[in-house]
Amino acid sequence: MKKWFIVILVSLLTVAQVVIAQDSSDVVTADEVNDVKGALDGVKETLIELRTTLDALKKIKVSGYIQSQYQAAEAEGISSFAGGNFPTGVRDRFQVRRGRLKINYDNDLTQYVLQIDVTQNGVGVKDAYVSIKEPWIRTFALTSGIFDRPFGFEISYSSGNRETPERSRLFQTLFPGERDLGVKIEAVPENGLLSNFNLKAGLFNGVLNTANENDRSKDFIGRIGFQFPMEEQNLSFDGGLSLYAGKISNNSKFVHWINTASRTFAVDSTASKVGGTFGRTYYGADLQLYYDLPAIGGMSLRGEYITGQQPGTATSSSFYNPGNTGTPLYLRTFSGWYVFYLQNIGLSHQFVIKYDVYDPNTEVEASDIGAGGSNLGVADIKYSTMGLGWIYHWDTNVKFTFYYDYVMNESIHPAATGALLPFTDNIHDNVFTTRVQFKF
Repeated sequence: MKKWFIVILVSLLTVAQVVIAQDSSDVVTADEVNDVKGALDGVKETLIELRTTLDALKKIKVSGYIQSQYQAAEAEGISSFAGGNFPTGVRDRFQVRRGRLKINYDNDLTQYVLQIDVTQNGVGVKDAYVSIKEPWIRTFALTSGIFDRPFGFEISYSSGNRETPERSRLFQTLFPGERDLGVKIEAVPENGLLSNFNLKAGLFNGVLNTANENDRSKDFIGRIGFQFPMEEQNLSFDGGLSLYAGKISNNSKFVHWINTASRTFAVDSTASKVGGTFGRTYYGADLQLYYDLPAIGGMSLRGEYITGQQPGTATSSSFYNPGNTGTPLYLRTFSGWYVFYLQNIGLSHQFVIKYDVYDPNTEVEASDIGAGGSNLGVADIKYSTMGLGWIYHWDTNVKFTFYYDYVMNESIHPAATGALLPFTDNIHDNVFTTRVQFKF
């Protein structure tokens, strides 16, 4: 508005200058008319240029958020999924958990997106992609670059909007970083019978978002979603079914698998196993319910369940990177789920309860881990986490979060020794988080 005001003011001053410069006679010469016309033409050209610039600027959206937090752990140097492990000797800490800056150039049918993350650990790339929508029925879109894996609900639910400080242990294990390098096709009908459904499917490197491809396989990830709003009842159901079908390359001749009869790890060490491919397959289902409780506020009930096969190592069931040359491969069947309840109280308060479970090896029992000859380790232990939180919205930009993670591991065989010894009982790894977030 200031720019437009200046242009109009300059126009009026220019015209006034021409008029004042005239003689006091009432006769206007042709030269004087041409001077006025020229001044107005110049203003018109300036207005056209300014409008072009403003139209381009309107397509650029800059957004971001910073999450500054303090955490206190139950013990020093614990392993944690509440924002990363605590260093040796450290029991409490300050962090910039996330510092996001996102630029989105939206040209209606095409989009350019770049998002970076700035924390005390440095600067990293979170999103870098281009998205193109077809112009005919405006239903199909192609996305290429670094972006969220299209699996389930919690992955693509922004950390700036999420009510819990972190995603569940299940998703942090299966999908570290949430993103990958690849290409995705998305179908989101705007009208007709299929407008309540959507489809996302893509091919990815399968080696995390900032790593170059290092094997000969691509991973498929897809989700079929639905939305059923019931406006008269102040109710809405959303959900979907997801599939991850990928392969990893084994760079060791040692492949461990569970002998279901003895519930122990057996090993195949034939040389032909080097360079072989093994499946990474997940099946997922998610459901979200939203309801506006009269006189109280909106509530949300969400849940997800995932099961499948996860290649890992002796000490970790996390996302296996085939770049781990010479590291023996361990194949596990896993399952995990969470249930989440959110209740709004007025416009400023939210209360959160979340319970999540991750069992990295469903083919064994807790009593098998640590037993003699089982070859089972810390990567096979089942965890459950109860989270309780309160969120206070200071204004439209600032919110405070107070959240407690009560973490429970299953108690393993009492004869366990070495690294497994602490897990014969529940270890002390609870974490309290207090966070302030500014978002624009």
